[in-house]
Amino acid sequence: MQTHFSKEQLKDKDNKSSEKIFRKCVHCGFCNATCPTYQLLGDELDGPRGRIYLIKDMLEHNKPANEKIVKHIDRCLSCYSCMTTCPSGVNYMHLIDHGRSHIEKTYKRPFRDRLIRDLLSRILSKSINFKVIAILTQFIKPFSFLFPKQMKEMIKLMPRKFPKKTLSKMQVYPALNKKKPVARVALLTGCVQKVISPQINEATIRLLNRHDIEVVVLKGIECCGSLNHHLGKNDLANKTFKNNISIWYDEYLKNGLDAIISNTSGCGTTLKDYGFIFRSDDNFKKKAKKISELTRDIAEYLNNKVKLNFIAKSMNEKKYKIAYHSACSMQHGQKIHKEPINLIKKTGNEVLEISDGHLCCGSAGTYNLLQNDIAKKLLKNKIINIEKIKPQIIATGNIGCITQIANGTKIPILHTVEIIDWYTGGPKPEVLKKI
Repeated sequence: MQTHFSKEQLKDKDNKSSEKIFRKCVHCGFCNATCPTYQLLGDELDGPRGRIYLIKDMLEHNKPANEKIVKHIDRCLSCYSCMTTCPSGVNYMHLIDHGRSHIEKTYKRPFRDRLIRDLLSRILSKSINFKVIAILTQFIKPFSFLFPKQMKEMIKLMPRKFPKKTLSKMQVYPALNKKKPVARVALLTGCVQKVISPQINEATIRLLNRHDIEVVVLKGIECCGSLNHHLGKNDLANKTFKNNISIWYDEYLKNGLDAIISNTSGCGTTLKDYGFIFRSDDNFKKKAKKISELTRDIAEYLNNKVKLNFIAKSMNEKKYKIAYHSACSMQHGQKIHKEPINLIKKTGNEVLEISDGHLCCGSAGTYNLLQNDIAKKLLKNKIINIEKIKPQIIATGNIGCITQIANGTKIPILHTVEIIDWYTGGPKPEVLKKI
């Protein structure tokens, strides 16, 4: 793709990076073939190629975003399916992030839109804020018919109850063999996940401890920053990024870390991008690069670094047909697909792959809250494809996908790590005790 950035424009690090990405695009349209929104809406501007043209036009001519551009950019899921398909290696992820940042700087959204996005930014990135709002929501649910459609849908998605935590809150969870741990890792426990599904973090900690790995949950780290990053709120996102980088890097220098574990694939994708985000920051680029290098998804780490000890009692239990949903941020963002499938197969259960598994379920961070109509259609398609293979369990590696899919089916859905924890000596997941 030919570009026309001036020398002055290319002094900006983001313009310089985006210009190189634009040049890789050959207009082939392969990306549209696997884009969920293009498949649904059939509009060129609702596919990656069309959005690339919109972003390029804004940046090249230094134009403020308008309502039309915002509509089509907002409809992007950031599922990155297009990146898996692209034969030219176009890094669409960095383009869409740049486009959203430009929109945030140059476009004044309608008041209600600004209000909702600001609320999501403040509520979802802080676990205590989220829990308080979720509890309050229970009292207003009977009156939700009085609210606008978008608010009504948000209220529906709020959890009705919170699972009890079974592990004490600690900063260091020692390996079973305390005298000789084989590794030391930091765990990102997340913001929303630790509130609505603490069992995922607990399964992760038990599993790693059982295999002689010390787990550190460092004080001061909560959100990975991706929520604000994808909302285009770069100042807030960068504040979170720098906080996390500083805490983890200090721990790495002082006590050593073999890995930083993410059990939420959307978070892991962002952590692995810290190095790029701070590529031009002299104070943070070295630290950020190291944090990205250390980051591993839990399935990736278990598959490549841990010799799992499967328990005979668990292995002899009833076997299940498990449909594996490959989260977009996992398969497209981090290029991890076979690893979790390999792990589940080791338990002796049958793994069923879902038709059109490359297409998003509609969760996509805050997408199901901000673009509910499209998200519902994507969920419907996903559920149809899941239910036609008749699984007894659904497994995936992302809390957003778990929440979204659970709203469309009664089939129990688990995080991959909960299954592996169970088959290596952990408790049977609560949701399976009924089947």
